Amino acid sequence: MTTPFDDALSPREPERGLRIVRLANFVTPVSGGLRTALRHLGEGYAAAGHEPVLVVPGPATSDELTAQGRVITLPGPEIPGSGGYRVLGRRAPVEAVLESLRPDRLEVSDRTTLRWTGEWARRHRVPAVMVSHESADGVLGTWGLPVGAARRTADALNRRTARSYTKVVCTTAWAAAEFERIGARNIVRAPLGVDLAGWHPAFHDPAVHRKYAMGAEILLVMCSRLSPEKKPDTALHTLARLRAAGVDAALVVAGEGPLRARLTTYARAARLPVTYLGHVADRTELAAVLASADVALAPGPVETFGLAALEALGSGTPVVVSSRSALPTLVGPAGAAADTPDEYAAAVRRLLAEPVAERRARARTRAELYTWPAAVDAFLTVHGAALAPDRLSQRTPS
Repeated sequence: MTTPFDDALSPREPERGLRIVRLANFVTPVSGGLRTALRHLGEGYAAAGHEPVLVVPGPATSDELTAQGRVITLPGPEIPGSGGYRVLGRRAPVEAVLESLRPDRLEVSDRTTLRWTGEWARRHRVPAVMVSHESADGVLGTWGLPVGAARRTADALNRRTARSYTKVVCTTAWAAAEFERIGARNIVRAPLGVDLAGWHPAFHDPAVHRKYAMGAEILLVMCSRLSPEKKPDTALHTLARLRAAGVDAALVVAGEGPLRARLTTYARAARLPVTYLGHVADRTELAAVLASADVALAPGPVETFGLAALEALGSGTPVVVSSRSALPTLVGPAGAAADTPDEYAAAVRRLLAEPVAERRARARTRAELYTWPAAVDAFLTVHGAALAPDRLSQRTPS
């Protein structure tokens, strides 16, 4: 059987390294953390001498070479109400691409429509890992399932996931907990990282602070997808509590999603000083916003790592995070944890009471614990590929 990709896979000279095929859903030009992680890991794999290939859904078929390796896009349906997210919903096209690529390793970043790939990998004797980017019972809970039902459903899903793959990669102990409670023994830890040069306190700009504070003394920032599981309304309620307590604060929101219209209406009705930036494509512009804010808010309760929070810390901005997520351990003493809007407001006030230089230095120091080179090495170790290039066996030519 021929595929549209066979011509690109004609016989070539043997090369060192492994072909690591990565599959992911929910990746769009305006998505955040997952797209960032895929890009940095792909670039790291390529720099280590491997051949990363990423397969994602999109509106049409495409095949291109990028800094993170080859990126193949297959047509995938858009999820209604998701704000543009798509999935690789049809098995046959994905399986045809996998057959033509003949991967040495498989790395899957979604456990909904792609869980069958674990079975495919076993049949083809390809070591395969599933990367757990979300908490299954947490997401089910945000969809309205009662706690008990969410946990039982998540446990059943996680058992099937753990059985299907050689290893399940979790970026934090919090993410691993739902697998450990079902007795899964193939769980490994590998953290993500932050670009410490791209997100830096040096991007602090008083003019940016003035622009978005709109005359207020304090500027809060939230960088998040505006979707139900991220609980972005918590940031607006926090701002309302602060202003009611006499704190002269404003909020700038970077991110897009299906809740934007509702959040905009609420802010207008409550007369809250909120600026919505939508998706900020210019990373230098976003870096200036993060570095110029006084405190960042990361209210998502099901975050397993939280790249946006880490980018704020890298920018020298302390973060108040959800106490129900993995983020309290991530931010440590460089931020605070809260649950209700009242708790968020109190945490913001505690951080603001600290000397500016101290809180900003502490944030940056915390971010420096998480680097992309270390993350790449951890993921390659999971793949059994973290070896010097001259020790890697020659690939079999395609």
